Amino acid sequence: MNIIIQKSVLENILIALQPFLEKKDSGQITSHIYFEAKNNQLLCKATDFEIGLCTLTDSTDSLIINQEGIATVNGKKILDIIKSLKEDGINLYTKNEDLHIKADKSKSSFKLSMFNAQEFPAFLEYETLKKLEMNSLELINSMKKILPVVDSNNQRHELTGALLDIKEYSYNFVATDTKRLAIIRFEKPTGNNLALIFPKKTIAEIQKLFSGDIELFYDEKNIVIKSKDYIFFSHLINGTFPDYEKIIQKDIQTTLTIPKAKIANALNIVGSVTFDIKMTFKSNEILFESLSQDSSEAQTHVEIELPINEEIEIGVNARHILDFIREIDTEHFTWELKGKNNPFTLKSENFSTVIMPIII
Repeated sequence: MNIIIQKSVLENILIALQPFLEKKDSGQITSHIYFEAKNNQLLCKATDFEIGLCTLTDSTDSLIINQEGIATVNGKKILDIIKSLKEDGINLYTKNEDLHIKADKSKSSFKLSMFNAQEFPAFLEYETLKKLEMNSLELINSMKKILPVVDSNNQRHELTGALLDIKEYSYNFVATDTKRLAIIRFEKPTGNNLALIFPKKTIAEIQKLFSGDIELFYDEKNIVIKSKDYIFFSHLINGTFPDYEKIIQKDIQTTLTIPKAKIANALNIVGSVTFDIKMTFKSNEILFESLSQDSSEAQTHVEIELPINEEIEIGVNARHILDFIREIDTEHFTWELKGKNNPFTLKSENFSTVIMPIII
């Protein structure tokens, strides 16, 4: 292999591939990035077996392929080298068992050992998978909204991911950390009945990589997403997601329309002392008081006319409400209450979060 590539192009490729590398054992081939130059295109791959990314770069003024071929190189080392260089045109070529990196203007050169590129793990062939017809922007935006609610450390493996629950006439994106449940609903015909659980890391990387049109392919164990510049794959979580429909609030006693900005400001003020807060809803205000374990105290209020006759007290974790507020686009949202020490629901458009209270 022998290519000349613009530094900024190569650096962006290497940065995109870093999250997919094996970090703990540099003796594994999965700590390496795979290069393949052929058919006027450069393919670069990285994978830790569970998740992987392939970047696609066409031969243009920023990429000249002098000789086709394949190579591997330690992903972290080559990124550190490329970051240290200043010029645009960088020559990568293989010789014997090494990858050479040459920058003529600075007269800099480097040699890194390769593994056998033929042994690099094969990626899924997405052409053999089923294609899921879905609005890609809706999917990506949904992942962004529910990501804060996906559990990071739970013995129930299925709870460390988010459920894409597809029904014949609608689909939902659902996540829970057992203290709250986030749901995004789309009332659209799909013609499918399907449940896929996406790992948390998979959701995070999809958001970083994709912002436009994508194609999504799947089988019962894997998901593949293809765009103009990337082919991304991930294993899915094998398991049965909890029956989230049972958690959705029913028999709501009080429904309030709440101003987003004022509530967020009040929560942040009291949250400077503690995120455990008692909120008291009154007919003409909402009172915020700290529930601190020590002697520190914080208090503030928001003046607002509310259609209630009796005061309603609830204990809340301010972070859970702020996470919801950060992800909504409307200036107001709906707060559904069932009284003291009962779960409550926050809603904006097709996005809702059911939150367990702090018992007071």
